[in-house]
Amino acid sequence: MELAVSVWAAVALLATLSGGCCADDWELYDPNYQPELPPVLHSSHGSLWPLPKSVVSFPEFYRLSRVTFQIVHSPESTASTGCSILDDAFRRYFYYIFGRSAAEDSKRPSVDGDHTEPHELRQLQVTITASDPECKQHPHVTSNEAYEIAVVQPVATLKSETVWGALRGLETFSQLVYDDQYVTHLINKTNIIDAPRFAHRGVLLDTSRHYLPLQVILDTLDAMSFNKFNVFHWHIVDDPSFPYQSITFPNLSAQGAYHPVTHIYTLKDVLTVIEYARQRGIRVIPEFDTPGHTQSWKGQPNLLTPCYNGEIPSGTFGPINPALNSTYDFMNRLFKEISWVFPDNFIHLGGDEVNFACWKSNPLITEFMRKQGFGNDYRKLESFYIQNVVDIVAANLKGYIVWQEVFDNGVKIKSNTVVEVWMARNMKAELYKVTKAGFTTILAAPWYLDYIGYGQDWQQYYQVEPLHFNGTEAQKKLVLGGEACLWGEFVDATNLAARLWPRASAVSERLWSSAETNDLGDAYARLIKHRCRMVQRGVPAEPLFIGSCDYEYKDNKESN
Repeated sequence: MELAVSVWAAVALLATLSGGCCADDWELYDPNYQPELPPVLHSSHGSLWPLPKSVVSFPEFYRLSRVTFQIVHSPESTASTGCSILDDAFRRYFYYIFGRSAAEDSKRPSVDGDHTEPHELRQLQVTITASDPECKQHPHVTSNEAYEIAVVQPVATLKSETVWGALRGLETFSQLVYDDQYVTHLINKTNIIDAPRFAHRGVLLDTSRHYLPLQVILDTLDAMSFNKFNVFHWHIVDDPSFPYQSITFPNLSAQGAYHPVTHIYTLKDVLTVIEYARQRGIRVIPEFDTPGHTQSWKGQPNLLTPCYNGEIPSGTFGPINPALNSTYDFMNRLFKEISWVFPDNFIHLGGDEVNFACWKSNPLITEFMRKQGFGNDYRKLESFYIQNVVDIVAANLKGYIVWQEVFDNGVKIKSNTVVEVWMARNMKAELYKVTKAGFTTILAAPWYLDYIGYGQDWQQYYQVEPLHFNGTEAQKKLVLGGEACLWGEFVDATNLAARLWPRASAVSERLWSSAETNDLGDAYARLIKHRCRMVQRGVPAEPLFIGSCDYEYKDNKESN
């Protein structure tokens, strides 16, 4: 939908650049301040985000009426009966297109005598072509998200192989609908052929450093679908708290959560998240990071390593104790439960930032190292632990993802391991090394959204090229995609959405659209409108710059 940005924004900016108070005042605080140029306010691609692979638009346009327009299965579709995921999506996208009240539509100025009412588009017919439309399945890393749209009067068509492509196509179709000065719900004759560039397009949320209420997570999944993200990387536990309520080990949350009743995710909560995500074509990959980042796992006796001050226990604890058989019995039972609860084929095992100091201080660990022949190389101890956990996870028919330190420390990992690169320093060299060793990889390093700065920092996320490293074509094919990571030290329900959107939208286009889609001006013109559309749909996404939306967030809340 075409949502206007005030022309007065450019006027105000020009006044500032001409010597107004604001620029001078800012320069007092930041001598390196560089005033930004007036933004581009129009794109030939309207408000499409992320930009599809191929878009051909024509001047001819049609109107959609909430009274007559329908989103329906085509007679040829293999998902025409009993496909609740699409039936629900049809209702959802009808609301996104027509959800505003009739009173808002009536605010448009009256039509003058020279204005001609456009022809009407009556239907969007959706066709699924595969013999198995995957209506009752969960999305997976090889899910086909390609689709084609043809908008022509009186019936538009959306074709895809499976429901996952149809979900992406419905989002794109909704973005084609716009208002002009006189008429609401217009759409141009358009042909679109689209498919994502990368298979893994994720958002990481951290629910340990601050607990995120269930509704906040569900709202984030909605916003992810608006941006065609397809992986929710749930960093569910960490040092500060253990909010996951385990069925097998309930004491983990009873003793490790901020509150054992109000700040936990029950089995019902977790299954709600998984199903809500599935309905939007989003995978849920949980992360249970070990052996470090486990201070909140105190609810399991004898799991964490006691630290020593000389020959005396200090009363503090370090990483998980890898020297005890009971550790692996516990891990086996816990990961069996996790594998049952979370249906995705992958689990994130973490493995980052393991502090060896406590292990070094513990005499039982020292003796274990001697018996194993590890000498003083604690990376071998880490490798021993990780390999045991990997075998446990593999026995439960799961693949796994690890942070890059597991690879960097020489842990012997299986060939199907996915290595996530998160350290910005030497990022390109790391991508080269990981892929040269034959491992698939996910890139997170340039997209840590918890780092914020003044101005339009979305631009730096947008200008990253994931494949810009010195590798062969075969190596670059091992890059599955990337993730926008929002760690939770300074993020909770009060500021998550504004900090995440639309900054994560820059990452979504980089991971979905072609490498040639890199014009900042065109991106700005589309992103300000996409941000306004998210605001209209209830997402309090922060503004990119000076301007306004047709439907502001406060008005949106008051109308609900």
